[in-house]
Amino acid sequence: MTVSIPIQEPGDFALTKIRGMAGAFVSAGQWLIGDAAPVHHAFVYVGDGLVVQGMPGGAELIRLEDASPVVEWSTGRFDLTDWQRDVIVDEALRLVGTPYSFLDYASIALAHYDVRPRVLRDFVASTGHMICSQLVDEVYRRAGVHFFDDGRLPGDVTPGDLHRVLRCQTGTCHGG
Repeated sequence: MTVSIPIQEPGDFALTKIRGMAGAFVSAGQWLIGDAAPVHHAFVYVGDGLVVQGMPGGAELIRLEDASPVVEWSTGRFDLTDWQRDVIVDEALRLVGTPYSFLDYASIALAHYDVRPRVLRDFVASTGHMICSQLVDEVYRRAGVHFFDDGRLPGDVTPGDLHRVLRCQTGTCHGG
């Protein structure tokens, strides 16, 4: 039996695993907040073999072949219109250069423990920073696709959260 794998379309997103020390650091951070997802990073496919990914020095447009190894694609999981795909791609490209900092990760970790110092929350909300998974969530939100309705702040989206969204799309929400 042959399983057909859909070909990625502009506007799809991928979840990846980061190798080396950076991956180990992300895994440790995920462990601290109880996130056992097998992914560390997220990016948006914008077509022509290119992706936009959030990075500390600023979101960047790179070749797919230069990205971290893909663990899972969103391809075929969401019924996106051509208009939504165009918006996702356009918005991802507009966000190239948007940075993030360690404080964005600290905010996510503290939120997990129901600690949200106002100064940190206000800083993260006002800077316009976006970690990789927030960038994915934001461009989808701008296209009218809302993954979360739990009242979280926009910066509180992790790659593990997106992994759980994909699990729910396949009917395995509670499988981790």
